[in-house]
Amino acid sequence: MSESLLRMTGVRVERGHRGARKQILHGVDLTIDAGEKVGLIGESGSGKTTLARTILGLITPTSGSIEIRGQRVDDLSTAHRRAHRRTGTVQYVFQDPLLSLDPDIPVGESIAEGLLVRVGLDRGVVRSRVAAVLSSVGLDAGIAARIPADLSGGQRQRIAIARALVLDPALLLLDEPVSALDSVNRIQILKLLTELGHSRQLAQLFISHDLGAVAALVDRIVVLYRGNIVEDGPTRQVISDPQHPYTALLVGSAPTLSGGAVTRERRRELRLRLP
Repeated sequence: MSESLLRMTGVRVERGHRGARKQILHGVDLTIDAGEKVGLIGESGSGKTTLARTILGLITPTSGSIEIRGQRVDDLSTAHRRAHRRTGTVQYVFQDPLLSLDPDIPVGESIAEGLLVRVGLDRGVVRSRVAAVLSSVGLDAGIAARIPADLSGGQRQRIAIARALVLDPALLLLDEPVSALDSVNRIQILKLLTELGHSRQLAQLFISHDLGAVAALVDRIVVLYRGNIVEDGPTRQVISDPQHPYTALLVGSAPTLSGGAVTRERRRELRLRLP
């Protein structure tokens, strides 16, 4: 059996102070293989963003282990964890692209930032890499000189994706990447992400509250409910035969997946079955 790109085993995360600690993730087991497209679905507060930040090394798990390409990363020192993030193996795209872009500097400099910390890359090589990655997300190299305020929402999200891609990651974490965009830009960005996933053999974890929005993009659905993974399987199987009442509620709330709106009585029945 081939080694997974990402392997999380028994990952538990607690937050808060002694005597008032809250468990956010409850022994999560998750694997993602190279090139795999996975949807992580859950309501607000379910632990989705905490899980993503834990993968990135921004949160240290209370217990459990995280391996990336076979290397244990959860028990690294702060300095070694920071160095591992600079390798670019895992990159993150925010819901709001402005969270990853400095409003006062040209976007080309924001994209180049990760490359400039690498020893041996001179500015000529960096400029060439920035131009190439801008082209890969459908933008002209000239846009590198502009600041975020001069760009449309769709352009800013493309820049945020380019900033993540410039380090040639193996895994892209996409946190509600199109929810803040209008319908035209939403379709265009999702199409771009699909194309990039295929052309680069890039693993992608789509993080969303909306099962209907990501079902067509992913090979596999993972459902997170109150910090627990309650369902994990091939997309078609999860949609056609959900095993957990929360998953059934998600499917029923998406008419394009369920074949029509679920009645109020059925939704109430499913909610009553939730633990």
